[in-house]
Amino acid sequence: MTAGLILAAPASGSGKTTITLGILRALARKGIAVRSGKSGPDYIDPRFHEAATGQPCLNLDAWAMTPERIKGLAWGDDLMLIEGAMGLFDGAPPDGCGATADLARHLGLPVVLIVDAASMAGSIAPLVAGFAGFAPDVRIGGVILNKVGSPRHETMLRRALEPMGISVLGAVMRQTGIVTPSRHLGLVQAEERTDLEAFLDLAADHIAGSVDLDALTALAEPLPTATRTPAQPPAQTIAVARDRAFAFSYPHLLQDWQSAGAEVRLFSPLADEPIPEADLIYLPGGYPELYAGQLTGFVQRLKSAAETTDLYGECGGYMVLGDGLTDANGTRHEMAGLLRLETSFAKRKLHLGYRDVHADHGPFTGQWAAHEFHYATTLRADGEPLFTAKDAEGNVLPPMGLRQGRTYGSFAHLIDPRS
Repeated sequence: MTAGLILAAPASGSGKTTITLGILRALARKGIAVRSGKSGPDYIDPRFHEAATGQPCLNLDAWAMTPERIKGLAWGDDLMLIEGAMGLFDGAPPDGCGATADLARHLGLPVVLIVDAASMAGSIAPLVAGFAGFAPDVRIGGVILNKVGSPRHETMLRRALEPMGISVLGAVMRQTGIVTPSRHLGLVQAEERTDLEAFLDLAADHIAGSVDLDALTALAEPLPTATRTPAQPPAQTIAVARDRAFAFSYPHLLQDWQSAGAEVRLFSPLADEPIPEADLIYLPGGYPELYAGQLTGFVQRLKSAAETTDLYGECGGYMVLGDGLTDANGTRHEMAGLLRLETSFAKRKLHLGYRDVHADHGPFTGQWAAHEFHYATTLRADGEPLFTAKDAEGNVLPPMGLRQGRTYGSFAHLIDPRS
């Protein structure tokens, strides 16, 4: 079934992630071949999607990717359900570019609107009518009512929506037993949840009894045909750190590198696995501040590897390449000392937003669409910068990152090269 559907909401906090996970697991349990996508620069929700379906989940980013790139990533044989980010029309400043609505436009797919109805009754009608009529090229195919208080409440909501002619696909009652714990960057990672399977099955049970899954899948429409053109790999052999401390790598880039003929060798610093022989060592972002005390042997191996191999660190990986990292408790941990960088979580400051970055040196030269999201404070950063940078509005930002010898890194998460 080469078809797709977008699950979105009027605002963040509407419960779309939990409902999406319940739908994905419920469909998979019915034997329906289903895969998923996630709008925007999100590392955590896609791993929950993968646990729910057993299939890879790719990021589809309408700010960072061209429409053709998005079509190429979305194309496939199975039913594709795409979870939106924030509100349906919420994107990057100044004009909302990159919103979930842009994915709907690029892919020509209908949207199922997940509405938090906990504090409304008749008012749901003008809310849904507003979303349905706001942009003629973004079609609301149906509505899922979430956080419904009682059968009587459901009746009131359905009666208010009936004159609009938009299908109500289900009413999900308020449920306190399905909890998604969080920390400073959002959800706890999927692999950290010892109750993950039970959580997904509970969500699926709740959805299967509340949502008409047959009616929902019937709304899916054909995906546009496209050819996937992979990004060029930064090296022929790439050692990629992969565990709870270094979990934030984009699957589409790793798949691109492999499709282009590069060899990707995964290893776990937390499991004290040796660094594979490679032309490039790539340290993705993650939560190294939570595991800094367990990385002592790894940072020593990085020092040795830097003598003969290029190293690249992104966000958390960048901090590990520095001199020291102070955790939230104020304890300083010695890091690899390959960059003159000192960072701290004892003094937290949010850095958030899309970035356009350009490098003349290192493994990722040229122009890249990127994203920054972290709470680390930079106490010291000395040396040659790696990237020039602009924000989503085109404002020039201070240079990002550092380079020294064969070592490179920055807080920017690279999403896709700019053509």
